[in-house]
Amino acid sequence: MIEISERAQQHFLRLLSQQGIEGAGIRLRVTSPGTPAADCELEFCEPQELTGNEWTIECKGFDFHIEGDSAPWLEGANIDFEPNQTGGQLNIRAPKIKGELPGMEAGLVERVRYVLDAEVNPRIAAHGGRVSLLEIDANGVVLLQFGGGCHGCGMVDVTLKHGVEKTLRERVPEITEVRDATDHSGGNNPYYRKKEGQSAMG
Repeated sequence: MIEISERAQQHFLRLLSQQGIEGAGIRLRVTSPGTPAADCELEFCEPQELTGNEWTIECKGFDFHIEGDSAPWLEGANIDFEPNQTGGQLNIRAPKIKGELPGMEAGLVERVRYVLDAEVNPRIAAHGGRVSLLEIDANGVVLLQFGGGCHGCGMVDVTLKHGVEKTLRERVPEITEVRDATDHSGGNNPYYRKKEGQSAMG
């Protein structure tokens, strides 16, 4: 499931010995799994803090626990420690934690939404902003609503053209253009339009 190199195990053992807590181990969990914002978090944990759903790997001198829900995302992962002049760098390589973009068989709407939720929104959330999908027309024009810190921001055009549109068109090649809802009334003949109080395809 997950490989922990000899050097990484020695590094963890050193850290644990500095804690001086009897029976303490290391616990790993994945945050935001299945999205490009996914990350791995390591923490010290004492036996009484374990919930019982962890996967446990017996290492030399300590136990390494993987949170149960995180385990499937860590298939094929490895942890290594690379010493350097300042001490060293712990590297966790987990190729599956970010999930995958829905395939071509998924609908255009689903794929655009995935890219917005997984890639675009985590980046602009740092500025308090959020983008939501309003509409996609038959010509592949995507209409977005900017909210939060992006609403009324003078940088929206730059964000839209250089960030959001570039990302969406790279991930979903059928898209021809991306527009901000505030400067366009809805286009002709949209086949997807979000309506308040009705189903998404209503």
